[in-house]
Amino acid sequence: MEFPDDVKYTKDHEWIKIEDNIATIGITDYAQEKLGDIVYVELPDVGETLEKGDAFGSVESVKSVSDCYTPVAGEVIEVNDLLVESPEAINEDPYGEGWMVKIKLQKNQQLDDLMTNVEYENYVSEESEE
Repeated sequence: MEFPDDVKYTKDHEWIKIEDNIATIGITDYAQEKLGDIVYVELPDVGETLEKGDAFGSVESVKSVSDCYTPVAGEVIEVNDLLVESPEAINEDPYGEGWMVKIKLQKNQQLDDLMTNVEYENYVSEESEE
């Protein structure tokens, strides 16, 4: 399982990477592993404004459907169209080709609530023990 150190993590198992006030968001390697084979992805419309904690889409696997929540507020400026035709890209490369949305940030201080890779790895291992 991968825990890259160049992204931040949420307790809902999303990851976020900030570059030039743009947040790229997807689900973590742990999340895609728990979901199993992803067969469908629902994404928001470009131009949609989201508040922190809003569902921005969902991921459907052979096991279940899970909502995805944005860890920051902002405007959706891009969605990963690749996922419409190839949702399995999330399983194959969750931190690369499997990204889901890009959001122009409104409030940087919201990043303070997120976990580092070490904190997230500990969180996942505690969650797995329950």
